[in-house]
Amino acid sequence: MDNKVLEQMYSSAIIPVVAIDNSDDAVELGKAFLAAGIKVIEITFRTAAAADAIRKLSESGLDVCTGAGTVLTVEMAQKAVDAGAKFLVSPGFDEKVVGWAVEHDIPMFPGITSPSEIAMAQKYGLKVVKFFPAEAAGGVKMLKALKGPYADMRFVPTGGISAENIGSYMDLPNVVACGGSWICPSKMIREHQFDEITRLSKEAVKNIHDIFLLHLGINAQDAKEAEEITRAYAGLLGVPMHDGASFFAGDMVEVNKTPGKGTHGHIALSVRNIDRAMAYFKSVGYSFDEEHMSADEKGIIAAYFEGEFGGFAIHLRRHL
Repeated sequence: MDNKVLEQMYSSAIIPVVAIDNSDDAVELGKAFLAAGIKVIEITFRTAAAADAIRKLSESGLDVCTGAGTVLTVEMAQKAVDAGAKFLVSPGFDEKVVGWAVEHDIPMFPGITSPSEIAMAQKYGLKVVKFFPAEAAGGVKMLKALKGPYADMRFVPTGGISAENIGSYMDLPNVVACGGSWICPSKMIREHQFDEITRLSKEAVKNIHDIFLLHLGINAQDAKEAEEITRAYAGLLGVPMHDGASFFAGDMVEVNKTPGKGTHGHIALSVRNIDRAMAYFKSVGYSFDEEHMSADEKGIIAAYFEGEFGGFAIHLRRHL
């Protein structure tokens, strides 16, 4: 398995499932997804334009990992790979197709809905499979149930995924990414509504990470000044004041008793999953201060970005 493919899937978190009628639209579609930080595309073999669309995207120079979906036969698999597909996806488990992909060292994600099919996937050495049709097959509850007996297996849920429910899938540790077509309806592609596809993609990314402002951190020179600043904010906001390692006015304003990171202080952003959020931000060009991270038994709790933003350090914080 090409680890780079999995890394790109994980950082993008959503894999657009595309049915494209005109291969000339492929490159503009790729740019529309890239504008939202999505770097993986599955082009399904449901249209005659699929192979040519994969070829044009693969040869475009765009930083997009392009794969082929609805791969039903070995012949289709060969055609997809010849066109430049970096991975293959099928709706079900066909041993001939899976065997061919494994033999040729092509990342393959066959569709499964049962423990028996997972056992078949394990026989071929697969670590990641497609869970399809996700919502109809039990959705989040089914994936939670499968986590116990198949702790090492990871999934790409597809089918019935939407802006409303993708967040619940992202909460599961055994989910690599979700496949979805709602961000790229064929009609929008035909009508060249690429700006709208970017908007829907950005909305999906927002729902995946569930980013919101957690608190503002202010640097004080000493404990006395910190207490005065906190008391002022507590009065202004009508919230209680808390004293600990630093002062808090409610849960909105933190005041450090000694100067901390950032010229003026820091801004804390809460996210659903730190590891996934870091992977996403790294994929779109941000870097993190590896020396200033905190963790617990569940993984990283908080991570600072490199540098400052308007005089403030910014860190991600796992949802409380």
